[in-house]
This record gives sequence, C-alpha cells and structure tokens, in this order.
Amino acid sequence: MSNKSKPQCALCLRKERICEAGNDGKGPDFCPTKNYQDVIEYSLKEYEKPEIREFARMASIQEGECYINRDKKPYTMHPSKPRVQEVCEFANKMNYKKLGIAFCGGLHSEARILSDILTAQNFDVVSVMCKCGGLPKETVGLKEEEKIRIGQFEAMCNPIVQANILNEENTEFNVLVGLCVGHDSLFFKYSKAFSTVLIAKDRLMGHNPAAALYTSGTYYSRMLKLGF
Repeated sequence: MSNKSKPQCALCLRKERICEAGNDGKGPDFCPTKNYQDVIEYSLKEYEKPEIREFARMASIQEGECYINRDKKPYTMHPSKPRVQEVCEFANKMNYKKLGIAFCGGLHSEARILSDILTAQNFDVVSVMCKCGGLPKETVGLKEEEKIRIGQFEAMCNPIVQANILNEENTEFNVLVGLCVGHDSLFFKYSKAFSTVLIAKDRLMGHNPAAALYTSGTYYSRMLKLGF
C-alpha cells in the first residue's frame, strides 16, 4: 500500500497553490503535485507523442483565446466565447474536416441546431441518436418495472453502437449532446476519435448540472446528507 496521502485537490484552500504558482507556491500534505512526481514524470512522456502534443498545444491555445484584453494590466478575466464556438474553432485548429455528433433523443432539437452550425462552418457532419438499433431494454437485462414506460416497448440507449458507427464513418472529432450518465462513459470507452461534451444531460436543471452545486447550501442542501 502506498504511503502517499490520497489526493484531495478539491479541499485545497491555499491561495498560492504550487500547481499554479510553481516554486513560489505551496501545497498541503495531500497535494498530488508534491506527492506524485513519479506519476507526473511518466505522464509527461505521453506529450512526447506528436499527435498528443499537438492536441494538447492547440487545446491550450484555444483556452487562451477564450479571453480578451489579455494584454491589459492588471488583468481581469474577460471571457468572450460560448462553448459551441470553441468546438468549431478547436476543430479548425486541428484541421478536422469530419465531425460526429452523438446525441440523446431528448435533445434532438439541440442536435439539429448543432448540426446546422457545424455544417455552416464547413464541416462534414455525421450524427447518431442514442436509440440507434431499436433494441429493447430487455437486451441488457432490464425488468419491466425498471423501464420508464412500464408495460410498453422501450428502446435501449446504445452508446456502443453510436461510437462504432462514428468509428465506421471515420469521424475525426466527436461531440456529445446530452448522453445519460454511464452511457456517455461507454461512448468514451469505444470511440476511436477524441471526443468532447457540448451538453451534459441534467433532466431537472435544464442541462445545467452546476445549478445543483450552486444551490447546495439552500434548495439542494439535502444533497449533502447521506441518501439524499
């Protein structure tokens, strides 16, 4: 068993974090920047691969370009781009031509708008909905009472099929729109192309999962109690 303290970055209250301030910064006992130098070193070797290095470089350039007036001192962060614009710009930076959309049927309208936007930006767009294949949920062992609509045929979400169809289409970059928790994980596992998320599904919060975090001190305080 490792003697290292388990990483707890979410609990770090340092103002000058070593991960952000370099040698001038400090970290608590659970700081992985201090305790996991071996992991950092062998992870860094991955960036020696040309494809990975270029992808990471362009991702960092894209990050910087999302803010304006960076030359002003003292600098105040001034974001300027929505995520959908970032997706288009990043794909262009990587010279991607063919993009895939893997979407939830509940966000069909959003997927259509995204497809229109990507097409308008001269991308070749392929889109696959979650229910592709039309297989019953019984295929993966669901019982009748576990369905949304009990007593009716209900097609299973099929992220592996979504990923494999986009693989067959040789998409260069895939965009997820509202795939369910777990289904998105399967998509990531089986997609050969790099993927990003445009919309994270949150049925209750209008697909803004952070809303429950922002209200965890008030309306959603029950989330901080075991069992909800």
